[in-house]
Amino acid sequence: MRGPFMAHEVQTSPHLSVDGLVVRFGKRTALDGVSFDVHRGEIFGLLGPNGSGKSTTFHVLTGLLGAASGQVRLDGVAIEPTERALRRQMGVVFQAAGLDPHLTCRENLRCAARLHRVPSSDREPRIDELLDFAELSDRGHERVKTLSGGMKRRLEIARALVHRPRLLVLDEPTVGLDEASFERTWERLLALRQREGVTLLLTTHRPEEAARCDRLALLDQGKVLAIDTPEKFKAAISGDIITLVGKAPDELAEVLLSRFSLTARRTDEGVVVVVDRGHEWIPRLVEALPYGRLSSVSLKRPSMADVFLKLSGRTLFDLPGSV
Repeated sequence: MRGPFMAHEVQTSPHLSVDGLVVRFGKRTALDGVSFDVHRGEIFGLLGPNGSGKSTTFHVLTGLLGAASGQVRLDGVAIEPTERALRRQMGVVFQAAGLDPHLTCRENLRCAARLHRVPSSDREPRIDELLDFAELSDRGHERVKTLSGGMKRRLEIARALVHRPRLLVLDEPTVGLDEASFERTWERLLALRQREGVTLLLTTHRPEEAARCDRLALLDQGKVLAIDTPEKFKAAISGDIITLVGKAPDELAEVLLSRFSLTARRTDEGVVVVVDRGHEWIPRLVEALPYGRLSSVSLKRPSMADVFLKLSGRTLFDLPGSV
C-alpha cells in the first residue's frame, strides 16, 4: 500500500513545481531544462546514474546552488530556494552524514530543534517522538558514533523532521546501507507518509528504491527522459529478461543471433536477451550452446534498471560521459 497518495490528487495544484532548471559549470551544462511536478503526499523520485543531474537538482532546491534559469513554485507560488518560507516547510537529508558523532542522539536532535526555532516547550516531546520514529528511544543518550549505519540514517531523517516540515527532500537516502537497513529505513519513510502525509522528494540510483516511489523522473546527462509510475515504466518493457554468463560473451551473442534471431546486449552482468515466456526459452538456449560455455543462466522480470537502459542506452552505474 502506498499510503495517502491517490490518483485524484494528481489533478490538484502541485505541491512543488520545478520548471526549466538550467545549471552550467563553465562550458558544461549540468541541468538542461529540468522540469517536474510533485504532488502533496506523493513519493517522487529522481532516478539516474552518477552525473545525470540528480544531486545538482537537489542542491538547487535546497538553496546550495543557483540556477542560470528556471523557476520553483511551492503550492503554485514562485519562490526562491534560499527563501526562509521554503526552508521552514522543507526538511533536508544530505547524502553525506551530517550528525555530530561525539554528541548523543538526543543532543543532535536538540541542536536541530534550536536551529529551527522549535518552541522550547515543544522540543523534548518532539525529540521523544522522533527517537521513537527512528526506533532509537532506548539509545537516545548514546553517542552517535556508537550507532550502526542504518541507525545513523534513521536519525538523520528524524533530525530533518524536527520542525514538522511538509516536504522532505533526500539525496540518496539509503546509499551504503545493507538490505536489512534499507528495508527498515523505507518502513520508516512509508510510515511517515502514511501518518503525517509528508511529501517526499528523493534522488536515487538504486532500482529497488525507485520501485518504492509513486512516480519517477528519469534523468540522464542533465535532461528528463520521461516521467511516470514505476509500474507503467516496467509495463512498457514486454517479456522476460534472460541473462547468460559464461566464456566468450561475444560468441554467445553471435550464437543467439544466428540460431534464434535473438538480439542480445552486453552488460556488466553478462549477455542479456528479452523474450516472451522466458522459462520456455532457457532449456533451448542451454542445449544450443557447447557444454561448459555457460556458468549461469538467470530469469527475471524487467526492473527500473532495465527501463533506464532501454530509454538511455546506459546503465544506472555508468560513469558520466560513458556510453
